[in-house]
Amino acid sequence: MSRVYIFLADGFEDIEGLTVVDLMRRAGIEAVTVSIKETREITTSHGIEMKTDRVFSETDFSDADMLVLPGGMPGTKYLGEYQPLTGLLTEYYAKGGKVAAICAAPSVFAKLGFLKNRKATSYPSFMDQLDGAETCEDPVVVDGNVTTSRGLGTAVPFALSLIAQLMGEEKAQEIAESIVYRG
Repeated sequence: MSRVYIFLADGFEDIEGLTVVDLMRRAGIEAVTVSIKETREITTSHGIEMKTDRVFSETDFSDADMLVLPGGMPGTKYLGEYQPLTGLLTEYYAKGGKVAAICAAPSVFAKLGFLKNRKATSYPSFMDQLDGAETCEDPVVVDGNVTTSRGLGTAVPFALSLIAQLMGEEKAQEIAESIVYRG
């Protein structure tokens, strides 16, 4: 079974973080939410209080198949400032590990140098922060081991793309069909 770690900070965008978790779990992927605080309690950008599965400082990430950053503010700011996370991302990326970010969070990847000479996208007001990237307005952009996406309106295609990368297009299509409203 694939294992994906989704990193959460206070102020993360609810839909961007939890859509990935929900759809991955429907697909049979072990989607593990990780707080970058010393507590499992997190408050989303819309004031919803929740508990993560794990705390960063107590987690071994050696079994990761992918690392994911949701956007939202100030969550993205906190993720980018948390040195244990940026260190993990840098090491994981250098080994060719799959990393993904949505909305404002691709700016964290840009600061780490992951987007240099790659195609990437982000929330419109963060496009100018994707230093070194060839930016585009596609809903989801996959370039090598880096996946970026625009924002909460692209959370479902983003999650489905990540599922396809880990389990194949057929599984992603199965999950897509299972969530379609047929009213």
